Amino acid sequence: MKNNKLSRLLEPSLGLYLACLVLFALASALFSRPLAVIELVVVVILYLYLRRSNSIRKREMLRYIESVTSNMNVATRDTMVNSPLPMVIFHPDTDEIIWSNERFLQLTDGREHLFDTTLSALVPGFDTRWLLEGKSVCPGEVVLDDRRFLVYGSLVRSEEKRSRAAMLATTYWVEITEYAQVKEEFFASQPVVAILLLDNYEDAMKNTDEAARAALRSEIDKRLSAWVHPTGGLFLRYDRDRYLFVFEERYLKHFQETKFDILDAIHDIPPAAAGAAPATVSIGVGKDAPDFRELFEYASLSIEMALSRGGDQAVVKNKFNFEFYGGRNKEMEKRTKVKSRVMANALAELVADSSYVFVMGHKFPDLDCIGACAGVCAIARKKGVPVRIIKEGGNNPAADMAEKLSQVPEYKDGFLSPQDAIVLADPRTLLVVVDTNRPEQVMSQDLLECCTRVAVIDHHRRAASYISNAALNFHEPYASSASELVTELLQYILEPTDLLKIEAEAVLAGIVLDTKNFTMRTGTRTFEAAAFLRRSGADTGDVKKLFQNDLAGVISRYDIIRNARMYHGDIAVTAVDHPVGRVTAAQAADELLNISGIDASFVLSPDDDGERTIISARSMGNTNVQVVLEKLGGGGNAATAGAQVPNPDVNAVLQDLLRAIDQYFEED
Repeated sequence: MKNNKLSRLLEPSLGLYLACLVLFALASALFSRPLAVIELVVVVILYLYLRRSNSIRKREMLRYIESVTSNMNVATRDTMVNSPLPMVIFHPDTDEIIWSNERFLQLTDGREHLFDTTLSALVPGFDTRWLLEGKSVCPGEVVLDDRRFLVYGSLVRSEEKRSRAAMLATTYWVEITEYAQVKEEFFASQPVVAILLLDNYEDAMKNTDEAARAALRSEIDKRLSAWVHPTGGLFLRYDRDRYLFVFEERYLKHFQETKFDILDAIHDIPPAAAGAAPATVSIGVGKDAPDFRELFEYASLSIEMALSRGGDQAVVKNKFNFEFYGGRNKEMEKRTKVKSRVMANALAELVADSSYVFVMGHKFPDLDCIGACAGVCAIARKKGVPVRIIKEGGNNPAADMAEKLSQVPEYKDGFLSPQDAIVLADPRTLLVVVDTNRPEQVMSQDLLECCTRVAVIDHHRRAASYISNAALNFHEPYASSASELVTELLQYILEPTDLLKIEAEAVLAGIVLDTKNFTMRTGTRTFEAAAFLRRSGADTGDVKKLFQNDLAGVISRYDIIRNARMYHGDIAVTAVDHPVGRVTAAQAADELLNISGIDASFVLSPDDDGERTIISARSMGNTNVQVVLEKLGGGGNAATAGAQVPNPDVNAVLQDLLRAIDQYFEED
C-alpha cells in the first residue's frame, strides 16, 4: 500500500500525458501513416523510459525513508536508555516488567535486571488502574524507599511473537521528594487560631470566696498551660473567661486524635465549693484561612457553634465546614431572663415593622412545631400585623391541632401554602422559623431564600448547616422545646388574657410532647412557662386528649416494641419493613424507655413514600442520641433525635446505624 501511495505521488498525471500523445498519433494517421507509426514508436519509448526512471526514483525514495526511520529508531532507543528520568515498561494486566533503563535500576537497590519481576513487588501499593482508565498521570504520589515520585505513563498496543495483541505501559518517574517535604512543611506550619472559653464561669465561681476562686482559676490555667505547652504556641488570657491560643497546624492532628482531652482534664478539677458547678470549657478552632483576621473569625464562629450545641466541646472550622469533638454530656440550663426579655423586645420590634409575618416550622411538623407557630401568631395579632402559618400538605402529627386552630375566627385564613406565601412576600415580610435551625429541614427552602428578614426560634443543637443570615436568632439548646422558648417571649410581649385558649393549649401540648409529660429535659423555666399557659386558659384535660391513639396505632406500637433487640447492653434497636407512621414510631421509641435496663432506643421504619428510612431515637441521658444520628445526617438533642436517611432499604440503614453506635462508643 505504501508503494501504491508513493507511485501516485510520483506519477500524478503520467497516464493523461500518454493518452494525449496516442490521440495525436491516431489523428496524424489521417494525413500520413508513416508519421503516425513514428509517433507511436516515440510514445512507446517515452513510456518505457518514464517507467524505468520512476522505478529508480521510487527505490531511492524508499531507501531514504528507511534510512530516516532507522535513524529515528536509533534515536528513540538511545533516548530511552540514556533518559535522565527513570523509565520502566511493563504489562499493566500482569504487572510483569518488560524493560527498564539504568536510572530505574538504581532505584531498586542496584539490581542488575528486573526480568521476571512484577512492578507491585518492587513498589507495594502501586496501582495501575489509572493507565487502563486512559489517564496520563498517576493520581497520587508514589513512595519508593522513602523517596517520592510523580509517575507519568501511556499505553501502547503491540503484537507479541505468538500473534496475540497485548498492552504495554511505559512509565516515567519524576522524583519530588524535596518538593513534597517543603510542601508538607509549608502546610504543617500554617497558623491555627483557637479560642478557649470557660462556658460556665459564673456557675463555677458562684458562692465561693476569693481564695477558692483564685485556686480554681490557677488550677484551670495550670492544666490549660500544660496542654498547650508542647506546641510552642502563643497562649494568653484576654478576658476573665476567654483565652487565645495560636499554634501551628502540625499539632492540630494530635488534638483531634485525642478528641481534645483537655475537655476531660477540666472536668476533673474539683468544684470551688460545695454546690458549685464543675468547670467546663468550650474550644473554637479556625484553620485554612488566608490571614489572621479571618482565622479569628472562624474561631469565633466555632465557639458560637459550640455554645449553641450546649458547650463543653470543641469545634473546628475550615473554609468549608465544621467538625465536632466532645459534646456528649447533657446540656445544663444556662438561660437568663435578661436574654429572654431582650429577645422578646427585638422580636416585637421586628414584627411591628413588618408588612406580613409568615411562620414556618420543619417538614412533617409535630405538636411542638405547631404550638410555637401559634404563639408567634399571638404576638403578631397583638402588634396588628397580618400573620399566616405555612402549611404542609398531607397528613402529619400537627394536622389535628391545625384543624382545631382553623375553626377559630382568628385563624379563619390563618394557613397558607408556601407557593402563595412566595407570591405575597415583599421586602418588609418577616419569616419566623420555629423548631429547626437547618435550612434543609424547613417546610419550604424556596420561601426561606425568598425572604430577606428572618427570625429563628429553636432548641435543637446546631448542626454544621444552619440558617446563618437571621436578623434574630433565639437559639437555646438547654430549653425543653420551641414552645417553651416562645412562651418565654410571650410573657414579655402580651398579657395572659391576650392569648386564645386554643393557642395556650397548642403551646402547652408542644411542651408536653418534648418533655414526655414533664419527665424529660425539664427545668424551672419549663414549669414557669407551663404555669403562664395555664393562667392563659389552657385545659390540661384537652391537651391530654391530643395524645390519645386509636386501637390500631397502639397495636402497631407494641408490635414494634415486641421486635426490639438489645445492642451494647442497654440500647434497644428495632426495625420494621413496612410504614408505621412517624408518630407511632416516635411513641414506640418513647415506650421502650419505660422498660427496665434500656437507656436509649432507636426505631427504624420506611417512609410512606418509599423513598427514605425514618429513625426515631430517645435516651434517658447516658447515651447522646443526637451525636449518634449526626453521623447519619440527623439531629436533635441529647435525649430526643431523629433522622431521615435517603435510602428505602431499612436493613442497610440499620447496619449503618449499628456502625454509628459502635463508633460512638469507640470514641468515648
